[in-house]
Amino acid sequence: MDDVAVGPLDLAARVDDALAVQALAFGLTDDEIAVRRHIILRHLDCRGARALGATTPAGRLVGFVYGMPNDRAHWWSTVVEPYLRSAGLDHWLDDSFVITELHVHPAYQNRGIGRTLITRITDEADEPRSILSAIDTDSPARSLYRSLGYVDIARRVRFPSAPTPYAVMGAQLPLKRK
Repeated sequence: MDDVAVGPLDLAARVDDALAVQALAFGLTDDEIAVRRHIILRHLDCRGARALGATTPAGRLVGFVYGMPNDRAHWWSTVVEPYLRSAGLDHWLDDSFVITELHVHPAYQNRGIGRTLITRITDEADEPRSILSAIDTDSPARSLYRSLGYVDIARRVRFPSAPTPYAVMGAQLPLKRK
């Protein structure tokens, strides 16, 4: 991580750079990128939304995270709420900071960049806990989240138009350190 700096990111100004990272890390089509661009820009208008970026000395964005205090009226919350409610865990939707997106360029993965991004953004949160969703498979991302203290609070969550199920994970803040 010596060649990458993590700090505040003007995500509105660098949305296309961020989406290029997300497209490589997550395998997005051009149509999906266009939809996500609109979503990111809309999210940035939400109360408490903030972003951090990981950049090279030349200014190339190689990773980013953004999130905001959860709002039960937001689309994501309305989708996951029935899953959490059925397990008696819908209180996680209150007083939580949502990690909306976290992506690192594949060539820069496994260097601690994702860990640094998520811990720094949640360290700034006023909320006592954090929630996120991740594809419901054993993956490096889910391993990272577990190592930080996130636990599954809902599994096999189906988002409209997503071909695979997701898990909703939650952690008390501050996140665990190595």
